[in-house]
Amino acid sequence: MMNVIAVLYLGIYLLSGYAISCWVFRTDRPLVRLWFGGVFALAMLLWFPALISFLSGQFSPASQWLALALSIGFAFWVYFQKRPSLKLSCNGKECLWAAAAVLPLWLISLYLLSTHTIWQDAAGALHVGQSTYGDLAMHLGFITSIAEQRTFPPMYSLCPDTPVGYPFLSDSISSTFYQLGATLRFSTMLPAALALLLVFSGVYGLSKRWLKDRKTALFASYLFSLGGGFGFAYFFDLSKAEPGKLQNLFTAFYETPTNFVQNGLRWVNPIADMLIPQRATLFGWALLFACLYLLYRAVFEKETRFFYPLGVLAGALPLVHTHSFLALGIISAVYLLLSVFQMESWSRIREFLLYGLIAILLAAPQLFGFTFKQSESFLTLHFNWANVSDSYFWFYIKNWGWMFLLLLPALFSLDRQDREIFAGPALIWVFVELIQFQPNTYDNNKLLFVTFFFACGLTAKYLIQLYRKLTEDVPALNRIGTCILAAVMTVSLFLSGVLTLGREAVSDYELISSVETKAATFIRENTEPDGTFLTYNNHNNAVASLTGRNIVCGSGTFLFFHGINYFEREAALPLIFEQPSLYFDAMQKRYGIDYVYIGPYEKHNYAIDYAYFADNLELIYDQNGILIYDIGKS
Repeated sequence: MMNVIAVLYLGIYLLSGYAISCWVFRTDRPLVRLWFGGVFALAMLLWFPALISFLSGQFSPASQWLALALSIGFAFWVYFQKRPSLKLSCNGKECLWAAAAVLPLWLISLYLLSTHTIWQDAAGALHVGQSTYGDLAMHLGFITSIAEQRTFPPMYSLCPDTPVGYPFLSDSISSTFYQLGATLRFSTMLPAALALLLVFSGVYGLSKRWLKDRKTALFASYLFSLGGGFGFAYFFDLSKAEPGKLQNLFTAFYETPTNFVQNGLRWVNPIADMLIPQRATLFGWALLFACLYLLYRAVFEKETRFFYPLGVLAGALPLVHTHSFLALGIISAVYLLLSVFQMESWSRIREFLLYGLIAILLAAPQLFGFTFKQSESFLTLHFNWANVSDSYFWFYIKNWGWMFLLLLPALFSLDRQDREIFAGPALIWVFVELIQFQPNTYDNNKLLFVTFFFACGLTAKYLIQLYRKLTEDVPALNRIGTCILAAVMTVSLFLSGVLTLGREAVSDYELISSVETKAATFIRENTEPDGTFLTYNNHNNAVASLTGRNIVCGSGTFLFFHGINYFEREAALPLIFEQPSLYFDAMQKRYGIDYVYIGPYEKHNYAIDYAYFADNLELIYDQNGILIYDIGKS
């Protein structure tokens, strides 16, 4: 029942977003209005509960209902002030092309989202897929702690008393639904399903507007979403000497044609490795492609009225996905310089600058209040992104495949405007090759994927134009030869990505055991929401992920890459578990420990002094080999 309420809640936002979109895009086609209706709804759903919670200091159910009322009020104001037409109709052919570009990719992603988001087996254990085995537990911890503890802006439940600088709106959006009573799995999946639809709609919508051809836009959309490099060749070649190598592709942990580090394959599939596991990227791209669409129309089609909604959406990005904000800023700066050099009118330059001012004013509190505080020591010089084993060009040839080899011919053969459009993404590529923006070098791909999108568009346009030239007014035999060559190239373009998605589709890993899910249920029902538990710091920590409670120290896999100094806390864990008679009292006061949790990971990693805990603390849970002690009742 509560899941139904969550869907209705989201539906009202979507109706409000559509009303606003019909005003902003009053002269546009229905599909554009429908797409941006979802974008505006998502932006409101991300930000309105957060804005109210910032003011009140609490992320509460009242915040959610007030936010819903705010979205309704905004939509009604737009409707009664501007009287936009809400009529929804669609040209049949246009709808079919859009559906062909968006729905297959969305359905594939929904399947992976479902199988990769804590589905429960008959015994009660929670399962995920390969790509979500790592980060999903962290996101679940954000979602549950924001909803349960209600502190806003939130603190790290993995390192108590540390403010969160990570773009947490990508998780608080699910906290909204969890707080309204939806299950944790449904709360995690519902807004993600909407964001996935908006990402694929944005990829196709921007491609179609830019490339001016439905077939080319369709091809470009699939190149970005499914295209890959020549990584597949490693598996088919190695299978001669190692017959089991091809089988390992579908069974081993991260041995895929797009993610096989020991062979220098680092260009991952965006669906499997970016959108499904990385929630900030997912929600960031849902807004970013809409922003790039508005930027394209404002700059290259001279529709400067779109600078204003662009400024608002751009300003909303930092606490959703900082990399998307940075990518948009770099591209916008290049386009502004191009406008100045081309002697555009002062009125257009002024509106461009006004867009930047709106975005900066909205983004500044987020950047100075959160992002810069956590990332001030992140920037370092680092050449050649994630390449550690190959020459520069060979690394990109095997990772990007034909998209890299054809990029230069495409740039020289296509028109001047295409080269101008690619100038902004090209500068992103330069920065990515010279600067490391976070502790994990790999994460620069969150910027580089924006460049890759434009490279896919240029490649698609070049290949389709070339194909048309080679098949028009030529002998039938030549046409057949061209078709065969095109089929071979198509297979080589998509095989790595398709194999990777196949691997994800069959992947299945137990994230949290059934005995720990039962213990987590007890904790949610019988302990304070802001209680702090002493546990092992495994990444798939049931207490942190499922209950929203604090733990003394979370996994360094998460905290290190967020720039958190957790080393003292981590060093304290074995001292407290193994020598509590010497350290427990002092550490309990220092870290505010309320409960001690002894489960499978704690037993495996520490020589626990059971006698001390049994003699000095009150046992409140003893089932299936898991012990929970209450310090306050001792």
